[in-house]
Amino acid sequence: MGRVAEVNDFGDRDRVADILERGRAYGRMIKFSHTIFALPFALSAVILAQRQHQMIISDIFWILLAMIGARSSAMGFNRIADARLDAKNPRTSKRDIPSGRLSLSSAAVFVIFFSGLFIFSSAMLGKLCFYLSFPILVVLFSYSYTKRFTWLSHIYLGFAISLAPAGAWIALAKSFSWSVLILSFALMTYIAGFDILYACQDIGFDKDEGLFSIPAHFGVKKALIIASIIHLASFCFFFLIYFVFDMNLMYFCAVLIIGILLIIEHRLVKPDDLSNVNFAFFHVNSLISITLFLGVLADELVRRWM
Repeated sequence: MGRVAEVNDFGDRDRVADILERGRAYGRMIKFSHTIFALPFALSAVILAQRQHQMIISDIFWILLAMIGARSSAMGFNRIADARLDAKNPRTSKRDIPSGRLSLSSAAVFVIFFSGLFIFSSAMLGKLCFYLSFPILVVLFSYSYTKRFTWLSHIYLGFAISLAPAGAWIALAKSFSWSVLILSFALMTYIAGFDILYACQDIGFDKDEGLFSIPAHFGVKKALIIASIIHLASFCFFFLIYFVFDMNLMYFCAVLIIGILLIIEHRLVKPDDLSNVNFAFFHVNSLISITLFLGVLADELVRRWM
């Protein structure tokens, strides 16, 4: 009996280890940590919207679930759509689907589940959000194919992700406001700019495979200039929020910090040295998103104390 119990114990451990490893594989597939790029913008939209509309705690819960569902399903779909290309690209060949750690069928089930979570969460936020959830999924999924035919794919990615703050605003206010577009434009240009920097790593592969990107079309040097111009526009949108939403000094200081971080990001990446792309992408960009949220939050707290 002791021998049997020991075997069963090892079997249970193996099953638990397998479940944990599969969970980590799903996490790697969707790069869950990248949620830090868009989530602070959505939460900032919530803070700004609640100035004019009553905030219900349950709405925050469903907004967070909707964000998780939308991003997870979109990233999962992207990994499925790019599985063949990822397998051929040395930089991405070790991802979980190309390496065989995750099957296409299990990834498809993952996408279906989180798409359902997004739609259900949207429905809990009201009819308008429910109706909008379907075209939003189409926009998010279709990004995966844009690099097959246009070098504007970076702009489209920014547009797709920029729906997050607008969606969060609608979820809370139950209506649309043109003012939130300033926040969406800030996110769109911020995302598009650093996606161009990130794409510089794959310029050779993109050319060989006939894929479209700004670095592959214009070259790394011009791509970095274009990214700088787009990020200058992004900074202008961040600054414009100060006037549109009548922000105070706390937010103004946050914008100045964001400007400094954008300069640092572009100083890190040079045409002849792309070794710092990942550091700029993962760390500096995360600080920009967090700084925006902290600036909006600090502005609101000061406003309430005054």
